[in-house]
Amino acid sequence: MGATPPALRALEYWIYQYRRMWRGSVISGFISPLLYLAAMGVGLGSLVNHHHSSRNSLGGVSYIAFLAPGMLAAIAMQIGAQESTYPVLGGIKWVKNYFAMLATPLRVVDVLVGQLLWIAMRITLTVTLFLVTMELFGAGHHWTVLLAVPSAVLTGMAFAVPICAYAATREGDAAFAALFRFVVMPMFLFSGTFFPVTQLPKGLRVVAYITPLWHGVDLCRALALGDAGVVRSLGHVAYLLVFVVAGALWARHTFTRRLAT
Repeated sequence: MGATPPALRALEYWIYQYRRMWRGSVISGFISPLLYLAAMGVGLGSLVNHHHSSRNSLGGVSYIAFLAPGMLAAIAMQIGAQESTYPVLGGIKWVKNYFAMLATPLRVVDVLVGQLLWIAMRITLTVTLFLVTMELFGAGHHWTVLLAVPSAVLTGMAFAVPICAYAATREGDAAFAALFRFVVMPMFLFSGTFFPVTQLPKGLRVVAYITPLWHGVDLCRALALGDAGVVRSLGHVAYLLVFVVAGALWARHTFTRRLAT
């Protein structure tokens, strides 16, 4: 094994697999935000920006400046969810690459940490490309927008780590469709990405504030607009870290039960 930490050996496997598909991933990672921001930020935004009351509800900024950082956090959530469902179940049930790793001196915790590091790398690559696209549209108003990248990665991992734990408990992939349909998609639409959650009815507004995506969206937006308060930002970070830490403890339990028996 040499001096390389065991978890990095597991990470090397995922990087090796990615060598065959990185070009398509990078191209789609650039084109998708380009189309989203052109269609919704510029196209729909031209209508929103003409209404004085609408612009006031966005805090006085253009719609693309409001939308882009929210999309940054939402895309991180989607990548985190995608990478922590089918690949994890595949490693246990279909491809069984986790068991191949465990036939080496790697331990279950090394396999888990390697998987999580790989998901964090995928999210980082995607949100970095998104940030570059945002800047092409002039949607970053302050240098603190650079801090939106680690903030979005934290948001993505707040979803990815608990979902990894959940995926390790499944025997089939039927539950993943429900997860995306009834959890990921509603959060994508109603956690402040496309419009302020203050526009929602009071009951739904409370639900939106509880979701980790709203905390990621609000943090990334404040950093992009240059009005991020220290206490408010640290509160968002702490809230997201709770999901990461709790998810990691759960994932260690489910991975061990599934792979070590």
